[in-house]
Amino acid sequence: MDWNTSQLIITGGGGWLGGTLLRGLRQGLADFAPLREPSSNLAIRALALSDHDVQQLEQLPGEIEIVRGDLLDLADCQRLCAGARDAVLIHLAGLIHPRRTRELFQINLHATQNIVAAAVQQGMRRVVAMSSNSPLGCNPRPDHCFDETSPYHPYLKYGKSKMLMEQHLKEVQAAGNIETVTIRCPWFYGPYQPPRQTLFFEMIRDGKAPIVGSGENRRSMGYLENIAQGLILAANVPDAAGETYWLADERPYTMNEIVDTVERLLETEFDIPCQHKRLRLPGLASEVAWAIDWSLQSVGLYHQKIHVLSEMNKTIACRVDKAKRELGYEPNVALEEGMRRSLRWCIDQGLLGRATSN
Repeated sequence: MDWNTSQLIITGGGGWLGGTLLRGLRQGLADFAPLREPSSNLAIRALALSDHDVQQLEQLPGEIEIVRGDLLDLADCQRLCAGARDAVLIHLAGLIHPRRTRELFQINLHATQNIVAAAVQQGMRRVVAMSSNSPLGCNPRPDHCFDETSPYHPYLKYGKSKMLMEQHLKEVQAAGNIETVTIRCPWFYGPYQPPRQTLFFEMIRDGKAPIVGSGENRRSMGYLENIAQGLILAANVPDAAGETYWLADERPYTMNEIVDTVERLLETEFDIPCQHKRLRLPGLASEVAWAIDWSLQSVGLYHQKIHVLSEMNKTIACRVDKAKRELGYEPNVALEEGMRRSLRWCIDQGLLGRATSN
């Protein structure tokens, strides 16, 4: 693939998605023909927090310049972007589950303002910024899918913080000093997953996976190498300037399908016995959790498990037609293969128990 820039600046390089993107750039993306070859001639500089372990990134082929810093410190942002004229910024750093809700606005809005200001100051060409499904909330009907024309309806404080971030990017684009591309993604999955995702697998194995309501509510998910592909395309396609794109797998999945797929793979391909049970809760449980979540967030507090439960009976589904049409996006890895790779990674790390055969 021919790049329109000689340098990428990446925030969130030490995170789950950031690491996947960097591996894709330096090792290639095997499932997408135009990106199978590594981007070996592309200079890459990545920001990581001081406590992030970046050893695996440092071992990738091709140099990645790691800069330690904090996006809330404008001087760190300027240091990250120094000398990067005409470069592209891929801004992945963000916060989902805070200790206090004010942190959502500090990281998702103010940190974005800082890094974009630094990029403009250095004469960078484009910023591709990661948003979320949360600025749009939950689908109004079970059969509905969001697209890029759907109106804002932010889901609590996280959704509002990302909505304000998106609106800031639109203002920056309108000012004409730098191109912006906004990316919206739903629930991630894939290798190198954080503990919260491994816990989900353990709950399925142990018969404790929560199914709230019928379990037929649909969730869009994004296998991380699919998302990395879309980010690279968004960074490089000229006509993407000023646009917003949903990136996810080809279609949404029901909660029942997600849990059933993981359970089946655990047993049939990894010889890990499962309890074949579900923690079934009435749909009212999510509505009560939402009321508690709203009350806590209204006074600046946050409880991760309550927040997650509040979404468990909701449909959060999107279409990726625009990204396919305008970017050439091809989400070639779907749920079964993506979960197979995720489980294999967990087992290789000594998690979930080890397979006796495969």
